[in-house]
Amino acid sequence: MSSVEINIVKVNYRHPKQGADLLQLMQHYAKDPMGGAQPLADRVVEQLLPTLASTPTALSLLAYQGERAVGLANCFLAFSTFNCAPILNIHDLVVHSSMRRQGIGQQLLAVATQHAKALGCCKITLEVLSHNLTAREAYIKAGFAPYQLRADTGIAEFWQKLLD
Repeated sequence: MSSVEINIVKVNYRHPKQGADLLQLMQHYAKDPMGGAQPLADRVVEQLLPTLASTPTALSLLAYQGERAVGLANCFLAFSTFNCAPILNIHDLVVHSSMRRQGIGQQLLAVATQHAKALGCCKITLEVLSHNLTAREAYIKAGFAPYQLRADTGIAEFWQKLLD
C-alpha cells in the first residue's frame, strides 16, 4: 500500500464544488456492490445536500488528491447513555475504486477520530458488511473491532426496520 498526498476538508454542504463532489462519490458508492449496486434515487440526489446542511449532527469529510475528490466520510453524532457522552457514527466511508489501497480510508478515519475527540466523543461506531473483507481489514487496522460487552453475551449486530 502506497500513501498518496491527500487533503481532507470538512464539507460545506452549500459549497457548489464540495456538494457536487459529495454527490458524485455517494453515487459511486451506491453503484458499488457494497453500496447496494443501485444509483441513488432522484429524490435523494435532489434533497441530500440541503437536508445534510440542516442536520446539526452531520459531519462530512472529503478527501482530495489535488482537485479530485477521491474519498468521503459521512458522520453523525449520537449519544451513549452508558457513558453520558456523544458518539460519532461513520455512516458512509467511500474511497473511489480507482484509489483504493493507497491509505485514503485510513486518513479519513484518522481525521474523523480527530473530530470525534474534539467533540468529546467516547467512541466512534460504524457498520460493515460481513463479506466486505477489504473494509473490515481497513477498520481493524484503524483500531475498530466488533462490539461486544462480554464474551458470553455475543457480538452486537446491526439491525434495521424499513419504514414506509
